[in-house]
Amino acid sequence: MKLKPFALLLTSLFSLASQAAEPQIDRYVVTFPQGDHVEYKGTYAENFPNGLPVGVGSGLQFVRKDGDALVFATVTDRGPNADSPKSGKKDSKIFANPKFTPLLMTIRVVDGKAEASDAHALHDENGPISGLPLPEGLIGATNEIALSDTLQQLPSDKRGLDTEGITPDGKGGYWLCDEYGPFIINIDSNGKILKKHGPQAEQGEQGVAGGLPNIIKWRQANRGFEGITRMPDGRIIAAVQSTLDIDGKTKNTAQFTRLVSFNPETGKTEMYGYPIDVEVYKKAKDAKIGDIVALDNNRLLLIEQGGDKNKVMRNLVYVVDLSQASDLSSFDKEKAPEFDDAAQLKARGIKLAEKKEVVDLRKLGWQQEKAEGMTLIDNQTIAVINDNDFGLQPLLENPDADAKKADDYEVDGKGHLTRDGKEVATKISLKPLEKPESQNELWVIKLPEALN
Repeated sequence: MKLKPFALLLTSLFSLASQAAEPQIDRYVVTFPQGDHVEYKGTYAENFPNGLPVGVGSGLQFVRKDGDALVFATVTDRGPNADSPKSGKKDSKIFANPKFTPLLMTIRVVDGKAEASDAHALHDENGPISGLPLPEGLIGATNEIALSDTLQQLPSDKRGLDTEGITPDGKGGYWLCDEYGPFIINIDSNGKILKKHGPQAEQGEQGVAGGLPNIIKWRQANRGFEGITRMPDGRIIAAVQSTLDIDGKTKNTAQFTRLVSFNPETGKTEMYGYPIDVEVYKKAKDAKIGDIVALDNNRLLLIEQGGDKNKVMRNLVYVVDLSQASDLSSFDKEKAPEFDDAAQLKARGIKLAEKKEVVDLRKLGWQQEKAEGMTLIDNQTIAVINDNDFGLQPLLENPDADAKKADDYEVDGKGHLTRDGKEVATKISLKPLEKPESQNELWVIKLPEALN
């Protein structure tokens, strides 16, 4: 049917409105023009003839515009590692290069390319740090067993960090956050550690660093601080990746994860509850924060992600308003709110932060499992990046007929896999991740409306 002129005009207007409402996306794969890679000469080196790709993207911070170029700061996490079976009741990780030092790098986006360079190893007065787990017994230790690629137990490291987020300190350096302690760490522009803060040890406890609320020591293993941002008034906000597991009882049912506020000038701390989309997940622990970015002194952007009840991955960006949220610190003295359901939180007068969806990355075509870095370029443009996990993954070789999964086995820390306490011929090797998972993907997204 031929449309009348007025109808044609309306159709055109609706079409233009629809187009205007769609985010505009520039997609990049981060490259390393200086040939940066992670050395790997281990047992499975033939699978990685050029070494391992650098895994930037655990955090992302827009620094400046340099002509037509966009300049970002980014960090790696603890280094190339892979999942392995439990050792008794403890989780274990294979560290392909135990000597790896987490890196601060620069990403420059111009002329259709995103290039990472200018690597600075994180270090303190004793030299470069490592990404190995903290010793057992220290507050904030994950109690993970670190293994070599031949499944031999590695030493722990009191100075180890698993860095996951980055934000400016307002003095030319940065604040980073970490999943181990969890810690927040102040570094200079060359990667030197100036200060470190972590859960304050209580009587009978030993800690690496203090100044933050003791309760965050209950973060799930490898689920400490995942995002960090500096508010305009100078406060640092760090996001615990998932629900706390207080006394091993709350990770599956808690209604929220914690946002920890820290004032570097006064040491004052507060904590707010970010309400996860509880009804979407099989268990509350499946929700994960990717990163956070300050909009003003009360609002921030936040990535919430994780597999839903049908194991379908979701990656959503929300605006989170803290202006009416309760400081959880005073309520913790009576009973940690993680033990409360929604009705009990309301009865206690506990208000969680308010949230509103901004964009669904999956609907825009995002295919990476996680978005781990996010930053604000201007009030209508954000950038997100994934962490490529250094391009490696574990492979179960020669499995028993009735035990095809890694979880069917245990490691003894002496180079062997076991079942029911008996050594088996099955091995775990390391192989490259396929594309696109092995790549660092950076998206620059112009939103339909400004984030005012």
